[in-house]
Amino acid sequence: MTKRSALLALTFALVGLGASVAAAYVHYQVLQNPLYTSFCDINSTVSCTEVYQSRFGTLLGVPVSIFGGIWFVCAALLSVGSMVARPQVRESIPGYLFAMSTLALAAALYLLYASVFILKAYCPMCLLTDAAIIGLFIVSGAATSIPMTTLPGRLTRDLRVLVGSPLAIAVTVLFLAGAVTTLAFFPREGSSEPGAAAAATADQRNELEQFMATATRIPLIIPRGAAKVLIVKFNDFQCPACGHSYLSYKPILAKYESQNPGAVRMVLNDYPLNPNCNTASSMVHPAACHAAVAVRLAREHNRGEQMEDWLYTHQPEMTPDSVKKAAREVGQVTDFDARYAATLELVKADVALGNQLDIHSTPTFFINGVKVEGEWATQYFDEAIAYELQHPAAP
Repeated sequence: MTKRSALLALTFALVGLGASVAAAYVHYQVLQNPLYTSFCDINSTVSCTEVYQSRFGTLLGVPVSIFGGIWFVCAALLSVGSMVARPQVRESIPGYLFAMSTLALAAALYLLYASVFILKAYCPMCLLTDAAIIGLFIVSGAATSIPMTTLPGRLTRDLRVLVGSPLAIAVTVLFLAGAVTTLAFFPREGSSEPGAAAAATADQRNELEQFMATATRIPLIIPRGAAKVLIVKFNDFQCPACGHSYLSYKPILAKYESQNPGAVRMVLNDYPLNPNCNTASSMVHPAACHAAVAVRLAREHNRGEQMEDWLYTHQPEMTPDSVKKAAREVGQVTDFDARYAATLELVKADVALGNQLDIHSTPTFFINGVKVEGEWATQYFDEAIAYELQHPAAP
């Protein structure tokens, strides 16, 4: 690898590391600060938070950006090594980088597919790391002059050389210690039990309570009934964040219903991101209008919850035809086509209310009139309900 190639590889590694660190910072703030708004949350399509909070944003509870950062540090060290290591080791380093980049590129393409075709949301930091990986793949591939089949043997030889260098040992130990420490102590997404809320710290609780106490409360034309806490969710059944919040919050709502029946009421309002029923939106989710109608019709057969469960767990392959089929098989709806147009008008009425309330993305919640854009971490949602039960707002 020439010095120019090594410097170019180092540049790509540092760019990717910077993007990974920025992504990890945003993910950390999302987990630790209920009031945090990311600099790269532009709308429902360009949103770091929506990507990070999806099932593709973490691996074993650890943000993917942390693994990316560790990978880029390793790539940067190898790039530096290609300039300062012994000649016999320098010859192998482009091959190591190329092998690493090939594996990383496969993972990046999978996550890019998930972003484009499943989440339909884009993270600028993720795209920057993808570009850095592609750059490393091209540079290392062009610089590799040895048969890749010889890498295992060369790795054994080069490790023996590394063991004989105190500086190399020190750098390796520091790298491994930093990687293990970061993986061990970076906050997880919550407890290992799905939907269970991790306990908020005292500072987080105080910050949330101050926010709830001082936030503007928007009056809604939705009856609260006997409930002390009215939660209104503007929802799109094809929106990944809506599905994630549904599954995450369901145990919390069940807990309060068990402890204090009727005290917390959840109302679901439709806000499909589809111009066929929402003229304020572009075509983001092609099956969202059909899904909203399907749930409304399924409720008439006491199958609304089952219909919602099906929709949220089949988002990747959801189409208007598959929704109609599920409405028949899951929701016991036999007259979907005949009633579609009339029921769609009810969906549009929810959309009109959402537009009056300045809804721009889904999910958007109103907790006793306090507007919450996006999905809060489970501990904050839990704490907000607990606060409202202790300080019920006037109807």
